[in-house]
Amino acid sequence: MRAVVAVIGKDTVGILAKVSGICAEYRANVMDVTQTIMQDLFAMTMMIEISKLTIDYVDFAEKLKTAGTEMGLQIHVMHEDIFNSMHKI
Repeated sequence: MRAVVAVIGKDTVGILAKVSGICAEYRANVMDVTQTIMQDLFAMTMMIEISKLTIDYVDFAEKLKTAGTEMGLQIHVMHEDIFNSMHKI
C-alpha cells in the first residue's frame, strides 16, 4: 500500500528532513520525492510505502498534519486508492 504526501508552504530549512524523519519514525518508506521552490513557496510531493506502518494510517496522517502546522505548512496525506479514484476519467 502506498500514499501520497503533499507539502506546501513558505520555504524554510529542514522541511524535507522533518517530513522524511516522521516517515522513518513510523516505518513509512519514502519511494519518490519531487520538490520545487517558487520564489519563497515550497511545494513537495512524496510517494510513500505504508504497508509496514507501526501506527494506524489515520494517526500517521495526523502526525504529519500536526508537524506541518507547527512548521507553518500544510501537509496532506492521501491513500493511493483514494488518489487514484479521484484522478480517473
